[in-house]
Amino acid sequence: MKATIKKIFRKVFMRAVSVMFFLLFLLKTEAKDSEKTLRPNIVVLVADDAGWNDVGYHGSEIKTPNIDRLVETGVELNQFYVYPTCSPTRASLLTGRYASRFGIFGPIMMRSKQVLPKDVETLPGLLKKAGYSTAITGKWHLGLRPENGPRQYGFDYTYGYLHGQIDQYTHRYKNGDRSWHRNDVFIDEEGHTTDLITNEVVKYITESRDKSKPFFIYVPYSVPHYPLQEEDKWIEPYKNLDDEDSRKIFAASVAHMDDSIGEILKTLEVQNLIENTLIIFLSDNGGQNSWTPTFEYEGKHGPYPKMGDNLPLRGEKTELFEGGIRVPAVINWKGKLQHLKIDELIKVTDVLPTVTSLVDPSLTEDLELDGDNIWPMLTGAKTNDKDRSLYSRTGDLFSYRKGDWKLIHFGESLNEGSEQLFNLKDDPYETKNVLENNRAMRDELFNELQREAKFDNH
Repeated sequence: MKATIKKIFRKVFMRAVSVMFFLLFLLKTEAKDSEKTLRPNIVVLVADDAGWNDVGYHGSEIKTPNIDRLVETGVELNQFYVYPTCSPTRASLLTGRYASRFGIFGPIMMRSKQVLPKDVETLPGLLKKAGYSTAITGKWHLGLRPENGPRQYGFDYTYGYLHGQIDQYTHRYKNGDRSWHRNDVFIDEEGHTTDLITNEVVKYITESRDKSKPFFIYVPYSVPHYPLQEEDKWIEPYKNLDDEDSRKIFAASVAHMDDSIGEILKTLEVQNLIENTLIIFLSDNGGQNSWTPTFEYEGKHGPYPKMGDNLPLRGEKTELFEGGIRVPAVINWKGKLQHLKIDELIKVTDVLPTVTSLVDPSLTEDLELDGDNIWPMLTGAKTNDKDRSLYSRTGDLFSYRKGDWKLIHFGESLNEGSEQLFNLKDDPYETKNVLENNRAMRDELFNELQREAKFDNH
């Protein structure tokens, strides 16, 4: 009798265990499926040469209601850093690594053979592995020929231009080279570049994409980079501005881009996608103060005595002062991120590991990245990380920041040149070089500069 009871008990127990494991399996599977359905669509919007004081929420005379709305309902990145020129910022954004690791120290110049290495892992490539559809509509500038276009770097769909700066209507590079393409094949189209880029984004979201997959779309605009070409309807609100005519057209260019961003946001809302879409906006570098043409565009454009405005920051595009590298930036995800203003140092290399952490953290397990996952900061779970650092390098400038201290080395190598040291907490506008009274700090930062430079591709 006892043996029979034991057998019955064992049978019941084993069935209970089996049911329990089965239920756990179902819960785990359901959780995984839930994670898949919650994977956000990702939209990255990049302005070309918009300075610190070229957005409304920084007090600019330029009206940017749509960018401002992203800030009002999202996370304002108050100390967001990029490179002082375009190609390096784009390389770092897409790879999570300092652009100097690839020998990209400045803009890839006309007819240059320099490209982003094709064996490097990129954000679109990683997301594609995770089941995303990927697209770019806008500026590439990481390879100037179709064979080095975005389709070689993880983008399913490509549209826009390959070069660094184009006429807004002819879509040709400053020396006349063709640049406008679809899927890395040159095409000819009519229209203003801002409108064409935006229309393609709208079409991609509503029609072109594979709707069975989440999507990543990279939208690097051509404005407000020169040449400044805008219709009267965009210039009209700024005609009475007490400033240079070139500044008025520049303002119109930013306003045109902001209106286009509004069209993209409206499309996401109409398509019921806004609550599952992570939106990132940034500028690729600080504003350029002025421009005088030499041979560009057959002399049809410029000079422009005043364009971008980085005040109250010191410096401009091409420089490692704050005005060249600290730019407007915001991250917005309706319902997932609350309004927050983050004053900690955040850099463009943080974008890739942050985005991939939401999709699949294992995507970057074996990668050597120069950025970090800042999602805990964006949610308010982690703040005041004063140990963050930033390494920057151009053709003749080096910089290293740790906490509030920033060292700039002026020279083509670390073996020659001059230096300036700033404490950004006490002097955010870099008015006082405090090198002489802080030699120990200078030496500490210089040693970090030397360490980082060893990993660069020369």
